[in-house]
Formats: sequence, C-alpha cells, structure tokens
Amino acid sequence: MENSLYIGLSRQMTLRTAMDLVSNNIANINTPGYRAQNPLFQEYVVDPKGQKDPLSFAYDYAQYDSTQPGTQTFTGNKFDVALDGPGFMGVQTVDGIRYTRAGNLTINNTGQLVTAAGFVVSAAGGGGAINIPTDAREIDITDTGQIIADGNAVGQIMVQEFDNLQSLSPEGNGLYNSAEGGRAATETKVKQGMIEGSNVNGVVEMTRMIEILRSYQSAQRLIQSEHDRQKDAVSRLGRVN
Repeated sequence: MENSLYIGLSRQMTLRTAMDLVSNNIANINTPGYRAQNPLFQEYVVDPKGQKDPLSFAYDYAQYDSTQPGTQTFTGNKFDVALDGPGFMGVQTVDGIRYTRAGNLTINNTGQLVTAAGFVVSAAGGGGAINIPTDAREIDITDTGQIIADGNAVGQIMVQEFDNLQSLSPEGNGLYNSAEGGRAATETKVKQGMIEGSNVNGVVEMTRMIEILRSYQSAQRLIQSEHDRQKDAVSRLGRVN
C-alpha cells in the first residue's frame, strides 16, 4: 500500500473520532450540566527509509471539554441547584469521589440527597451522605450549599474548585474524575431552584457534523482514486508481461 493511502486512512480515523464526539454532544444537548467535548489532533511525521520526503499523518491524542457554563433555568424545585462559578459538586461512586455540574437532585428511599442518576451527594468536609428528614416541610439551600430543613442545618453540599479544569476526565453519566484533587470552593455560589443546562450549541454541532461528513467523503474519494490507480497500474503491467 502506498503512502497516499496511509494518509487518507489516517485522515478518516481522526474524522471518526471527531464524529463520535459531535454525536455525543448532540445526544446530550438536554442533559443538565453537560459540557461539549472536542478532539485534539496532532501531526505525526515519519522519515521512511529510501524516500526523499517525510510522511505526515494526523492522529487524535486527547480531547478537551468546553468550560463555558450552560444556561441556568428556574425550576422552582427545592432540591434543584445550579453552580454559579467554576466549581463542581462531589458525589460518591463505587470508585470514589467524582464531580458533576448536574444539579437536578432528589431524595432516595433512605432519605439521602442524590443525583438524578442515583449517586449520593457528598457532604463538605467528611464526604459522607447528606440525610434529609423525611418529615421536613421546608428546605432551604444557601449559596454556600448549606442545607437547612425546617430551620435546622442537616449538611452542606461538597463543592470543589480546580486550578486546571482540563485535568478533569469525563467518565460518563455527567461525572468527572480528577487525579490532582480539588479544594473547597471560594468562587462558586449554589443557587437553589435552578438547573444549569448543557452548554452544547445545536446549530454549531450540526454544522460541524456536516463538515466532518464532507471531509470524510473527500478522504474516501482520495483512497478510492488511489486504489483505482494502483489497480490500473497492475493491469497494465500484466499486459506488458
């Protein structure tokens, strides 16, 4: 296989990665707290033996999340919260503490504050669960995440901030992991009765999808053209012999 085919195939591989991310963004356009993901590409240059010019391939080596917050919408639900600032809420998983911006919270059957996906919201400080009295009639959540049930403080939502948001690794279900760890929030306020929506721009993502599809088709035509050229060359060589 000649070099032009390798180049065309490497182009298609990177475009497939880009298409996967765009498709995932569109699928999560209505997911609370979701942040659009984008691929990072890099050039890989090799110097084949016996050839005058080096070869250049593109490959995807990472992805990054848009840090632009989504639009906040008033719901009036006493357990819904939106984070106004760069912070993330801590939640408990089987793999340890993870972080999310999805603030559509609720109470499970044991009275624990949980996310819509069922993850227990971590309390500030110790990281334990926050238990809401089942007979509580009035729930207030302060801008620091303190939860007050019928005038009594029952816990505080863990809100963490990070020096580098790109150090957060997405793990699905709106969760992020951080190898570096965070610190108690100082620039983030908790807003009760609000939800932060996805920051995905549907028009932008659909435009990107069309551009990726056209680029993929162009690369396919290049590969097919080179394949036909090789096939024709072999056929001509056979007739000469």
